[in-house]
Amino acid sequence: MPPSGPDPALLAASGFVTIARIGADGDGIAAGTADKPRYFPFTLPGEDVTLATPPVLLTTSIDRVASACPHFGTCGGCSLQHWREEPYGAWKTSLLADALRRAGYEGAAIAPLVRTPAHARRRIDLAIRRHGATLTVGLHPRGSSTDIIDLEACPVLHPRLAALIAPLRQLLRGLTTFKREGSAVLNLLDTGPDLLLRTDAAASTGDRVRLAAFAASHAIPRIALAIGKLPPEIASQHERPYVTFDGAKVTPPPGAFLQASAPAEAAIRAAVLAGLPDKLTSKSRFAELYAGNGTLTFDLSRTARTDAYEGDAGAAAALRDGVNAAVRTGRIAVHTRDLTRQPLTAKELAVFAAVILDPPFAGAGPQMTTLAASTVKRIIYVSCNPAVLAREARMLHDAGYHMLAATPVDQFLWSARLESVCVFGR
Repeated sequence: MPPSGPDPALLAASGFVTIARIGADGDGIAAGTADKPRYFPFTLPGEDVTLATPPVLLTTSIDRVASACPHFGTCGGCSLQHWREEPYGAWKTSLLADALRRAGYEGAAIAPLVRTPAHARRRIDLAIRRHGATLTVGLHPRGSSTDIIDLEACPVLHPRLAALIAPLRQLLRGLTTFKREGSAVLNLLDTGPDLLLRTDAAASTGDRVRLAAFAASHAIPRIALAIGKLPPEIASQHERPYVTFDGAKVTPPPGAFLQASAPAEAAIRAAVLAGLPDKLTSKSRFAELYAGNGTLTFDLSRTARTDAYEGDAGAAAALRDGVNAAVRTGRIAVHTRDLTRQPLTAKELAVFAAVILDPPFAGAGPQMTTLAASTVKRIIYVSCNPAVLAREARMLHDAGYHMLAATPVDQFLWSARLESVCVFGR
């Protein structure tokens, strides 16, 4: 929405409103519309905007800055690149403050926002489409799950991954395993980029040769190929791919979940470790729920024996292999368990000195119900969804838990999402 001078005829026909604040999804909310909010994307507090369709920006805030990306305004990834750093950071912190207020923790002390830098994101899920001679590789635009923006640049993405987009586009043009729709998941591991291609047709011998050559020329240790709904198979691997957690090398499954950036992962880990209880014995144990590949597991095990629970069989197997290779079996026990279908009971939880959980975007669900009913004295909740955090922290509040610490981490730069680490005790 580029700024424009006021048009008297346009104003007379449509009127205008002033943006009062930024909502939870990053859109400007017009003043005087609290009962029925009116949302205006890519606006800032204090700006005037017409009620015409499409709306026209009449005045610009002193906090408006030039966006860093040529796709800003259409790409669905970022919504706040146009906001000056200080007010943007204050707003990010307010997302956590508001979530805790709704949970019953009014006025909870919140640590300073941990900012992650640009060009640090180490994971991207690219949509791919072929239409005749045109091949598009990129991200979905705002408000659409079907259209694709052909990605040219991304100031959020790590340069190692950004540099692969153009050659990946060229590779896909010559693959017969890709007919119309697909995706590419890129993870930047310690050993280099890890690529999972999802395609819609059988792979030829020529395809496999091209994938192996692409891996060799771009220093990609592993390329996995998933055709249709089939599980991934290794199409090319010239060395073991791994990520390191507290000195332990773990080989995650293709396309595995990782924290979005290494700096954010370090901040989350530091906040979790700082929230652990002080008074422990040699028999003390931690329960880590939704442990994934072991982002926190190995560090936790240095303080107390850790039971790590993970529902994804591939991630649990990767963690178990990493534990065995690092000779940590005496400190870490890995359990493959779907915590939605089979949450740990209050009785099972009673033996742990602390429970650390990092649930998916939708939250812990049934597991939070049993946690709130348990006698666990310390719960450390890592959240990537303030709305879900508000709901599930309310359950802990009502069960008698008080807030010990809260740390916001701006892992999802220039978006409306926020990572938080909250420490509860009683």
